[in-house]
Amino acid sequence: MSKIEVNTVDTQCGTNLTVGSACKSVTVAGNDIRSNAYKAGDGGNLVSQSGTTITLGASGDTVSLASGASQTGFGRTGTVDWQTGDIKTATFTATSGEGYFCNTSGGAFTVNLPAGSSGAIVSVSDYTRTFQTNNLTISPNGSEKIGGVANDAILSTEGQSVTFVYVDATEGWVNVQDSTSAVQGRVVTPYIIATGGTITTSGDYKIHTFTGPGTFSVTNEGTCAGSDTVDYLVVAGGGGGGNSVTSGSGNGGGGAGGYRESSGTASGSYSRSPLGACVAALPVAAQSYPITVGAGGAAGAPPGTYSPGCNGANSIFSTITSTGGGYGGAGSATGGTGGSGGAAGYTGTGAAGNTPPVSPPQGNNGGGDGTENGAPYAASGGGGATAAGARWVNSNQGGAGGAGATSSINATPTTRAGGGGGGGGANDFPGPRNGGAGGSGGGGAGSTSTGNATNGTTNTGGGGGGAGGSTAGAGGSGIVIIRYKYQN
Repeated sequence: MSKIEVNTVDTQCGTNLTVGSACKSVTVAGNDIRSNAYKAGDGGNLVSQSGTTITLGASGDTVSLASGASQTGFGRTGTVDWQTGDIKTATFTATSGEGYFCNTSGGAFTVNLPAGSSGAIVSVSDYTRTFQTNNLTISPNGSEKIGGVANDAILSTEGQSVTFVYVDATEGWVNVQDSTSAVQGRVVTPYIIATGGTITTSGDYKIHTFTGPGTFSVTNEGTCAGSDTVDYLVVAGGGGGGNSVTSGSGNGGGGAGGYRESSGTASGSYSRSPLGACVAALPVAAQSYPITVGAGGAAGAPPGTYSPGCNGANSIFSTITSTGGGYGGAGSATGGTGGSGGAAGYTGTGAAGNTPPVSPPQGNNGGGDGTENGAPYAASGGGGATAAGARWVNSNQGGAGGAGATSSINATPTTRAGGGGGGGGANDFPGPRNGGAGGSGGGGAGSTSTGNATNGTTNTGGGGGGAGGSTAGAGGSGIVIIRYKYQN
């Protein structure tokens, strides 16, 4: 065998170097040919010397297509190549095998699908989560179909991502994947972050006060290392006081709205009433909590008929419901049950408080027993958060409403949920002008009395005062206060 050894073999002229001639085989030792570029000359094919497998690249290598080149025959597994460097903001024509992030924040536009061929695939995604405001239109080529219908498809859901595969002429482009959830990162801090109501601060603690309906929206639930629970005070609307047909008979004071609070130890250990002892704060999640603030109950109608008041409305936060105060009775009628019970008219038994029952109790019973020797006399006071309504003082002077409860959850000691005072009886002597602490005034006496009962104080849940031939008082509206640690 002849052997030629040289360092370089080059062409004499031109650019083609031919090794071997027709019908000859050229063998390279070890079957190892190394180059940075190959061009196939025989039909454009690279063919295996033996067997049926051709391996491109070695472990750790990257095999890439030249710019502008495309691949065929490799098949697809239902995925696309996402064009992250080309965010779409205006109408364009898609290419099979590609996915596009579409930004419609500046206005709606259209994606024109390519001519359909079996296995063609296109994906689109809502880049700025604005499809719900500015829709993205998907338009098929010519008379081709999307999901069996020869018409455009409209994407109108926030954060939507859709993948279409062309199947055949019958169904055309079929949606094989549709995500309608916009998954976003969220900054998690150790402390609760929330909005809603009137927001104030006290040191490291934030206070949300709701004097009417609203929403407590938690955007970060915090952690146990900072704060993940909230203290609360939920007071319902107070009951309205009763009224009467004559000046000689007193009528019952309205019961206070139900009073429920936590212990305060989770947000600064502020002073609170005994009702909050050992009551745990509420855990919160990143969601919205509707807030209901109960209105006060209406007073009994003006003199001319025996007219009981109306119950107050409930206040609600999360799992905590405080029940509206019971109405004050009129004549021989018993008052209404509720957070605290309303007092009876000039005769009868006071209504039950803490109805429905919770622990600790949300209120107390209204006063009763306004009769002495069968004659009409003064009435009793409505129940309060910490005491029952008091029995009438004498035949002319009504009883005081039950005492309310005091809390500093809003950084100011405030007494709420006192019962309304009872109306006075005969001889035009006025009933007590004040109910229990935090409640409304009591009722006036006979028709020539210069005083009327007073309303329950707004946003304290106080009961309305009962009347004795004068004008009864309405219950005061309730309140919801939420407090938590927001910094260290």
